Amino acid sequence: MPNFDASITTPQDAYEHERLAHVHPQAWNNPTPAARYQLLIVGAGSAGLVAAEAAAALGVRVALVERHLIGGTCLNTGCVPSKTLIRTARAYADMRDAARYGARVPGDIQVDFAAAMERVRHVRSHLSGGDSVRRLAADGVDVFFGNAQFTGADSLTVNGIRLCFGKAIIATGARPQVPPIPGLREAGYLTNANVFNLTELPRRLLVIGGGPLGCELAQAFCRLGAQTTIVQDMPLFLPREERDAAQILSDAFARDGIEVRLNTQVVNVRMENGHKLVDLVSDDYHSTIAVDAILAGVGRVPNVEGLLLEAAGVDYAPGTGIRVDDFLCTSNPRIYAAGDVCLEQQYTDTATASAHIALQNALFGGRDRLSKLVVPWCTYTDPEIAHVGLYVREANRQGIPVKTFTVPMHEIDRAVTDSEQGGFVKIHVRERSDCILGATIVTRHAGDMINEITLAMVAGVGLRTLARVIHAYPTQAEAIRRAADAYNRTRLTPRLRARLRRWLAR
Repeated sequence: MPNFDASITTPQDAYEHERLAHVHPQAWNNPTPAARYQLLIVGAGSAGLVAAEAAAALGVRVALVERHLIGGTCLNTGCVPSKTLIRTARAYADMRDAARYGARVPGDIQVDFAAAMERVRHVRSHLSGGDSVRRLAADGVDVFFGNAQFTGADSLTVNGIRLCFGKAIIATGARPQVPPIPGLREAGYLTNANVFNLTELPRRLLVIGGGPLGCELAQAFCRLGAQTTIVQDMPLFLPREERDAAQILSDAFARDGIEVRLNTQVVNVRMENGHKLVDLVSDDYHSTIAVDAILAGVGRVPNVEGLLLEAAGVDYAPGTGIRVDDFLCTSNPRIYAAGDVCLEQQYTDTATASAHIALQNALFGGRDRLSKLVVPWCTYTDPEIAHVGLYVREANRQGIPVKTFTVPMHEIDRAVTDSEQGGFVKIHVRERSDCILGATIVTRHAGDMINEITLAMVAGVGLRTLARVIHAYPTQAEAIRRAADAYNRTRLTPRLRARLRRWLAR
């Protein structure tokens, strides 16, 4: 039987050798430490890299400590490999659905999973050059590999070497959470940390968890040929998103052939005759399914263990991470935190934005606030679901009156020509104004389209102004202008219409 458990390792081909040479070269020797660093950063993922590069560009004496791989989750086990695999899976889906575009379905579509995973390693290796340890060193960053442990309020050790600092930023990220299911560890499981090491497609895949990660990888593996089941212990998947958005995705999953079991718990996993047998309970109904691989996608846990944060006077909780205030300062005024180790919203864009806040506040006494960020996010399924700002339910809880303008994609010419009519653009404004409170976009390129709304919110641009923005025709982003036009029509009250008719009748 193929190996589909947590022990699988990445194939050591030329791409992997190149990546490791960039992100953790074997021959690397830690530099001789400075007597004192103006800034010390623990963790070289998205947040840590942004902080280190920005600090070095300002002439700050900065040290960066990483225990494993430069680039962190995003480059090595997260955004980069997952979106690469999703693109390949989409290509196969489009081939099977060629008739929808007026093309002939290829007669013999055979998925080459090994080639798809080789492409993942190729892309990851190529992009790792941007995070190269030697490039960081050339930019003036002292890079140390090893386990960091704080020894006081302004010092830590890395493999026995003592580093002193004026200010520090902890950006150690998070790791996959493994659900405490009896027999799961013994039977073997996958997470995002090792699923991209596969070279053979599991014929039957069970995905535990209906959040963004579970949904993205479930659809990708299904389109690559795996018989895929999602098990979610809640009555809905993507619980944060608006229900009509999740329903559109549910319909897409059904077309792809993904089985979704809601209100269902995995209660036990066992091995019999080389197969993983998974016991499920939904209400009082018990069932068992046989699978070849199990992917755990139930969330992430901040990396705080082993840092000896107590020695630095930094408060934390194992499940939620380092406690910070709105300025990202910890209980030690010398030490700040950024990224997944301290944030509820664990996205790469949020991590990098928080790194800029932590850097500004730590080094220059800034007063930038985390709560002032306008953070978009996207679930990269097909169709994509992107959101920014408030949901209606959140606005209602805060007592904010809301008016919503919705444009279905089947009314947009480019969506029709692309045969991508499923989805919508939905923009929420404060009632009796054009102030944008939030938006949800569901379509194949929603992640790109949400940026226009985010820019408008950051710049304080309302829907009235967006209606004046000329959008290239035909594009799917025209749906945003249509929503703005709908807002403008509400400004024509009966009184204004009557005055307009009298004026025109003169």
